[in-house]
Amino acid sequence: MLTEREAEQFRIRQLVEMWALTRDAGDWDGFASVWHPGGWMTATWFQGLAPDFIRASREGFDAGVSILHFLGGSRCEVTGDRAVAQTKMTIQQRARVHGITADVTCTGRFYDFLEKRAGAWGIVRRQPIYEKDRLDPVDPGARLTLDQDQLARFPAGYRHLAYLQSQLGYLIAPRLPGLRGPEVERLYLEGRDWLGGSAAPGMPAAGGLLSPAGPA
Repeated sequence: MLTEREAEQFRIRQLVEMWALTRDAGDWDGFASVWHPGGWMTATWFQGLAPDFIRASREGFDAGVSILHFLGGSRCEVTGDRAVAQTKMTIQQRARVHGITADVTCTGRFYDFLEKRAGAWGIVRRQPIYEKDRLDPVDPGARLTLDQDQLARFPAGYRHLAYLQSQLGYLIAPRLPGLRGPEVERLYLEGRDWLGGSAAPGMPAAGGLLSPAGPA
């Protein structure tokens, strides 16, 4: 039999899975159900409130954006009606880069700030941690040459994802958390503060860019 803490962790894991399944399937009512009012999303291409993110995601989906999210192991810390969850993830997006159809694969973690309100868990803030990525032509015989100067302008953890998305016209946020460095250490501190009773999760650092509809 599950303890109450284990049961809460299981409910949160279901919520995290609901995020990926509903978004990738274009189930926008289901996708909206995982967020609490005031929920905040940060991604390479978007930083803003959940309703705006849902609308932008839907516009991208309807325009033919090809993107999938795959989930792995998860760790969840629960303190009362608050929780922080980390879930291994892979983002895969397909698009044309310099005239060649390519897949970018980015691995990392979803770092979620959650709260239980009126008996239901919901996401208050989601911050991906981008650990490493790569870009491959779909046709293994195709030759794809990237602009190395442009590629080097993006952080190593999401360099190729940012390159592909910038080719599509999206503005890319700088200095998002990676495997190591001050950005991810600050995120961990914000998570500890959230579990410790902070008024709200830490917001994205100044300088984040809002973008039109696009991929996450």
